[in-house]
Amino acid sequence: MDKLYYISQPDHLQNIQNVCEAGVKLVQLRTKNENSELVMKLALEAQAICGKYGATFIINDQVEITKAIQADGVHLGTEDMCPLKAREILGSNFLIGGTANTYQDCMDLIAKKVDYIGLGPFQFTETKKKLSPVLGITGYITILQKLKQNGHMLPVYAIGGIALPEAKELQTTDIHGIAVSGLLSNTTLPNISQVLAHCDFFKN
Repeated sequence: MDKLYYISQPDHLQNIQNVCEAGVKLVQLRTKNENSELVMKLALEAQAICGKYGATFIINDQVEITKAIQADGVHLGTEDMCPLKAREILGSNFLIGGTANTYQDCMDLIAKKVDYIGLGPFQFTETKKKLSPVLGITGYITILQKLKQNGHMLPVYAIGGIALPEAKELQTTDIHGIAVSGLLSNTTLPNISQVLAHCDFFKN
């Protein structure tokens, strides 16, 4: 999986268009408290954009919509559907990601056969209302070392309040990649390209 994972904010479609045009290849449509009809409409349009640019398209939480439109996968938070149940519904041809905050969370998700883990938050972020305890760089190093020592090599993405300095700092850990939202949202295309050019993490 790609090292840079974009998680959308409103204006979802414009932001997804901008990041895909700039070269981002892994995108999640993250809508909260929207009715299923609107999410379906946004998902179809976002999927078309991602398809045009060859980006993998993930939908947050909405397992049934993921299956209905044949998106590439779904990301499940701690209060969303169990990954095992989602796998029963989706089958083996979809990516399933899960959110973790601790080493035990990671182990639980691995046992539930997820394809990747979003581990965080790195630091405080306003994009998530129910925020788990922040990990900081030390938290990531500790958890990732324990996973590695126990032979678990599943892709793990750092998430939560990550800006360019934090992205550079995270490159010193064993993290597979970073998931960002505010860093690339509501930013013009030239500026997105400049951000990508100044961080080796974004270069696969």
